[in-house]
Amino acid sequence: MTPTPAIAVSNLSKTYASGFNALADINLEIRPGEIFALLGPNGAGKTTLISIICGIVNASTGTVLVDGYDNVTQWRIARGRIGLVPQEITTDRFETVTATISLTRGLFNQPPDPAGLETLLRDLSLWDKRNNKIITLSGGMKRRVMIAKALSHNPRILFLDEPTAGVDVELRRDMWALVRRLRDNGVTIVLTTHYIDEAEQMADRIGVITNGRLMMVEDKQTLMRKLGTSHLAIELVQPLAAIPDVLADWKLALAANGSTLTYTYDVQAEETGIGPLLRQLDRMGVQIKNLNTSHSSLEEIFVNLVHARS
Repeated sequence: MTPTPAIAVSNLSKTYASGFNALADINLEIRPGEIFALLGPNGAGKTTLISIICGIVNASTGTVLVDGYDNVTQWRIARGRIGLVPQEITTDRFETVTATISLTRGLFNQPPDPAGLETLLRDLSLWDKRNNKIITLSGGMKRRVMIAKALSHNPRILFLDEPTAGVDVELRRDMWALVRRLRDNGVTIVLTTHYIDEAEQMADRIGVITNGRLMMVEDKQTLMRKLGTSHLAIELVQPLAAIPDVLADWKLALAANGSTLTYTYDVQAEETGIGPLLRQLDRMGVQIKNLNTSHSSLEEIFVNLVHARS
């Protein structure tokens, strides 16, 4: 039996009163227990999509199901399934850390849970600050409070909208350790980020959105295989002044003052051409010092994909 999607978005669009089309015909299913990364340039529609799913912004057309519940007609149940960490830090500056997190839990009609609150604060390195007023905290600590508020009612789906923008390395490390633990406990994580290395490290699947349209959704490894390229760096004993005409069949470039030949190839192709290239170099008497391979990063794939379809 196929499990109910954590999030199911169907034919979703958003047009503002100004006439601006923020989203157009979005269809997306997010699986229970996965980490899903939504990538896109500024203004692509990431935050608008998250805001509609979370019930903060109304869609113009389409439906959103949260764990099977309609987020309009069954909004109370749907909203209770979700925790949201927005981009902006918005919390009562004059409340204590414990008070603001407890208040958020109460808003979801959850009883007090002192032991759970302590565990959450310790996980986020906030326990020592539990009685501090939020106005006295650093920006990184305030971000931790926002995460704690989002998790206070034990949601099954957690949205992280640019969660590590402008925060310190320690918080990023702590946050991703917490995200992994949550995923291991069955929580679905949806994140938007400009730190593409984070998506590459953390995500199970990746969606790419630009100009309000969802361009593609793929398993991370599938995306990198489909759209990535590989490079073979051939370090030469003696440098070449130019690429010989006999090597024109290969995509070659000279680097390092002619001492390195770089061959770009499609890892998905039936024949990469590496074997014939090396044999041709041997016939030419070109001596090879070393061979190194590298692959496209997710950032390279993302940039090329967005530029190709913009």
